[in-house]
Amino acid sequence: MNKAKAVMFIYALSAILSMVAIGFSVSLVFITGTEYDMIGIIGIIVGIIAMCAIFGLGFVTKSKFRNQGLL
Repeated sequence: MNKAKAVMFIYALSAILSMVAIGFSVSLVFITGTEYDMIGIIGIIVGIIAMCAIFGLGFVTKSKFRNQGLL
């Protein structure tokens, strides 16, 4: 059971870090103006894709843990 909680903690931490990356990219777009505009937009898109992938993997893993009785 402790291993399952550790795995879910890692998923939650990586989801938080992807949200921070999205925020950093948004601030990069709005603070610097047109200098880093394209890099910021690409960062926002990649951050959103990464967050969706992390949440998807987390939900699949959580359902597997529930089926095995670990959570």
